[in-house]
Amino acid sequence: MSVLDNWQDWKNFLGDRLHQAQSEGVQGEVVSDLAFQVGDYLANQVEAKNDQERVLADLWSVASTEEQHAIANMMVKLVKNDGTR
Repeated sequence: MSVLDNWQDWKNFLGDRLHQAQSEGVQGEVVSDLAFQVGDYLANQVEAKNDQERVLADLWSVASTEEQHAIANMMVKLVKNDGTR
């Protein structure tokens, strides 16, 4: 089972990666840029596995680059308190 199959598992996975990056000293701007790159890859290369991912992919497809960065930043905020740590 992939972490993409379940929305909560996906958020926990992202939360774990965010906490790991922060504990290794990765700065907020770098996290934001990585979130944008991951979002762009997922929206363009990976089929949505659930309704939440479908909504994000649809929003991403109509968003400007600036709006895509905002979506990525909101996802970082969303998972900030998620994860298994």
